Amino acid sequence: MTDQKTVQPRFKRLAADDRAAELVQAGLAVLASGGITAFTIDNICKRAGASRGLIGHHFGGKDGLLAACYAAAYAPWFQMFNAGGTPPDLPDLIYELFTDRQFRRDGLNIWLALWGEIAVNAHLQAEHLRHYQAYETAIRQSVARFAQERSRQVDAANLATALIALLDGLWLELCIAPGLMNTHKARRAVMALLEPHLGPLA
Repeated sequence: MTDQKTVQPRFKRLAADDRAAELVQAGLAVLASGGITAFTIDNICKRAGASRGLIGHHFGGKDGLLAACYAAAYAPWFQMFNAGGTPPDLPDLIYELFTDRQFRRDGLNIWLALWGEIAVNAHLQAEHLRHYQAYETAIRQSVARFAQERSRQVDAANLATALIALLDGLWLELCIAPGLMNTHKARRAVMALLEPHLGPLA
């Protein structure tokens, strides 16, 4: 008898939602390993084992997939912000923002690639604005809750803006100069900004 060899399909067959999620994860992996210049349809499809047309089918094109990757990168933050349906406790929030779990090297590479693209990509700008507004609201509500619980009078909106600006700078330093910045120093910098207005956060 002639040996019959099983021919493996070139692409895997998945449900639509599973395929879209797999493409997003492949896009994130490409960003983590090669930055924005590696974010090509060929690289993403090769990693996902998918045909090129699926990116257009699910996301309308590469920019749509990039926006979906941005949303996926933000998702863990919003899970933390929305836990319990109330503004997160400010000290817990600050601690969580600077855990080693949040600052894995691959995650930092993803954020650095996305931040660099926002200024020149209209799709990503729109996605960033949508998520930033929700992020700013969560930070502001956490500041206001903490101040109210301790009978402190503060301008929560302005303090939240200053905190976000500091967080962005600290995250950027953690991305590009990990030898000079670490999570312990970052937390101390946040405390130095907030404690004169809110009292001890430890």
